[in-house]
Amino acid sequence: MRTLADWLELQQRAHPRSIDLGLERVGRVARALGVARPRVPTYIVGGTNGKGSTVALIDSMLRAAGLATGAFMSPHLVRYNERIRIGGDEAPDAELVQAFDAIDRARGGTTLTYFEWSTLAALHLFRERRVDAQVLEVGLGGRLDATNLLDADVAVLCSVGDDHHDWLGPTLEDIGREKAGIFRHGRPAVLGSSAMPASVRDEIARIGAIARVAQRDFDWSLEGARWAWRSAARTLADLPPPALAGEAQYANAAAAIAVLDAGPVAVTRDAVARGLAAVRLAGRFQVVPGEIEWIVDVAHNAPAAAVLARNLAARASNGRTIAVAGFLGDKDVAAIGRALRAQVDVWVIASLPPPRGLDGAQVVEQLGVGAGAAALCDSVAGACREARSLARPGDRIVAFGSFLVAGPALEWLRLY
Repeated sequence: MRTLADWLELQQRAHPRSIDLGLERVGRVARALGVARPRVPTYIVGGTNGKGSTVALIDSMLRAAGLATGAFMSPHLVRYNERIRIGGDEAPDAELVQAFDAIDRARGGTTLTYFEWSTLAALHLFRERRVDAQVLEVGLGGRLDATNLLDADVAVLCSVGDDHHDWLGPTLEDIGREKAGIFRHGRPAVLGSSAMPASVRDEIARIGAIARVAQRDFDWSLEGARWAWRSAARTLADLPPPALAGEAQYANAAAAIAVLDAGPVAVTRDAVARGLAAVRLAGRFQVVPGEIEWIVDVAHNAPAAAVLARNLAARASNGRTIAVAGFLGDKDVAAIGRALRAQVDVWVIASLPPPRGLDGAQVVEQLGVGAGAAALCDSVAGACREARSLARPGDRIVAFGSFLVAGPALEWLRLY
């Protein structure tokens, strides 16, 4: 019998391409598996940035309301099991193996990508565990992403930014059109930002979805250490701040509340407040205090780097900021460098593994930091050691650039 490690190794090589967008193959297997038609309230979360946080917020609020939930997110930081959570807990190895066995029987001769296997495993386990509601994070794009095989009760688009041009098209309008493919006729389409490409609203109109737009149909305001959320129907006052750090989390939390407000499950103000206070998600401006402060963030594209820069600027620091950074080859490293240059004093660059990862020398060339790069390291762990050796009391170290940086950095810090 295969172990979880055996299954994951097989899935890495079972399909000719690691990314193969389209719903025909995964839809066929989903129908054979019996998971293509949701039996419980279903929420789908898309966008360039903010997806993982929004999934975690929706899930936390639903659990605070007393529901048994299933949450699917990707990629993982350290353990594959992080992708599939039931009641807030990671799916155990044995249940994942059982899910993969079931998918293998259902697929016949159909091959699946690694992401398609994980999507189907999540849906299978949610059904087997009889969850009351399920929340899924879109992988790449939206229209042709495996999660879009479902007709969600509510879909939310958190943001649209420059990323994945090779797959989604050369312009923001192209990217927005692809991401808006998660919406459905007659069902709520929540936009977590009013600053969306015109193509998003055009697609909502073409599909016939019901738009609910941030700062038009719902809004929020900070009130000292608390905040309030408002729509035409109700006001939720005196809310605690989201337990996830960073100003952007208010927008994510507001979108999450709008999703629940538009959906089939009634969630009280008290459940929203408890969910905000209880939410946990590693690697999202995660602060590790100490004589030398560490901040771990999965920011991996230019829009996320701009948010990280604002968060760093807003957080007081008396010392230097040392960056531990590494990137995949499809990222605009130069734009990321421009976004963060004013906040970073010293760069320590980690090579990430091929075929997708850039080696350190390529990163330095694309960043354009020249002599500002303090060191090149052949691994994230090596970069963490180097940064720590350079740091003085009062300095802070920021590890970012990829899930492949944030995860190993958390491991090195022994937080995983």
